[in-house]
Amino acid sequence: MRILKSSFAVVERRAEHAVRYFYSHLFWHNPAIRTLFPPSSHDMQRQRDRLFAALTHVIAHLEHESLLPYLHDLGRDHRKFLARPEHYAAVGASLLAALAETSGAAWTPAVEKAWSEAYQVIADAMTAGAGAGEGPPWWDAEIVRHLTYGEDIGVLTLRPEIPFPYRPGQYTSVSSERVPRTWRTYSIGNAPRPDGTLDLHVSRIEHGRLSTALVREARPGEMLRLGAAGGAMTFRRADRPVSLIAAGTGWAPVRALLEELAEHPPAQGVRLFVVARDTAHLYDRPLIDAYAAAFPWLGATYITPAPGRHRNEATARLATALATRGLWPDHDVYLSGPPGFVDETVHLLRGLGAVPGRIFHDSLPAAGTGHGPEGRPLGFGEWFLHRPDPHWLDPSRRAPRQG
Repeated sequence: MRILKSSFAVVERRAEHAVRYFYSHLFWHNPAIRTLFPPSSHDMQRQRDRLFAALTHVIAHLEHESLLPYLHDLGRDHRKFLARPEHYAAVGASLLAALAETSGAAWTPAVEKAWSEAYQVIADAMTAGAGAGEGPPWWDAEIVRHLTYGEDIGVLTLRPEIPFPYRPGQYTSVSSERVPRTWRTYSIGNAPRPDGTLDLHVSRIEHGRLSTALVREARPGEMLRLGAAGGAMTFRRADRPVSLIAAGTGWAPVRALLEELAEHPPAQGVRLFVVARDTAHLYDRPLIDAYAAAFPWLGATYITPAPGRHRNEATARLATALATRGLWPDHDVYLSGPPGFVDETVHLLRGLGAVPGRIFHDSLPAAGTGHGPEGRPLGFGEWFLHRPDPHWLDPSRRAPRQG
């Protein structure tokens, strides 16, 4: 592990070159594999970003117990790409070639051996996850309702052709013929229903082709593809109070958890914090108010900037609201939002005394905090307020955590 981490530190400084070399090598030596990837250069840029983000996640969690479940889920999810054993072998050969090219003189026999063994562990774990997966590689689902809130938020109700198994709090990956061979992950916004329908909450990302298509172009009657449900932010039944924190469309899995709690009321109180960049983005407030009125165990707090104030004030208000609430060591905490927001909020909660093993959120590759319109690094929570174009390949663009 020491060799892998020190070697990756060398590669990370030339990450852009490493990932471009990887895909060039892969497609040159395996031209048939190219048809499995998005056709557009823009989507391939995002694919390169996601590859390096996943690799960064693996290296950062080498000694963490969450790594094996993450790899199992990744392998199960890759069934939708029709990945076969020969594909894993081809990817491994190209990855080693890219690492060797990027490392230069730092690529020694010991480093090569460490990476070869590490990739075999990764490939075996993903293959095991794929083999354990139940159901089809993907589910075809019809859009039966399409609601929009403003210009950038859409809630799509889907009816899968065959039952789609999932638990409240999980997410699914989605593909549309409008953007061929492109998959993006969206949270499911409801507990399972008798009629089998499910809601996807989609926030449009600037220059995001699939999110734009789903929010502004998709219509009832269209078909989407869904990958197997994933994620570990499912409710743990324990005789402890609960805090739920949601930012942006991170509200979707929290809403699903609330539906589960409404059906099976908890033994302790539940406090809910919903964060939005302005009041217009509190698109589900009527439902939250109805729940708070109907269930005495639920208390809801909305966090937005003050009228006329900058949107960044919402995150400062959240930090204040969390700090003024006590008893964090007693609470189970469920947290959902963009990766940068989740990371910083976990850091804050730990400082307030929350038990690390009882802060539940999905372990997704961090997108980095990015930069704002003026080019300065984004601070706590600003990622979801500004929604910058994700760019994980340039380490100098990652804002370090302060403190």
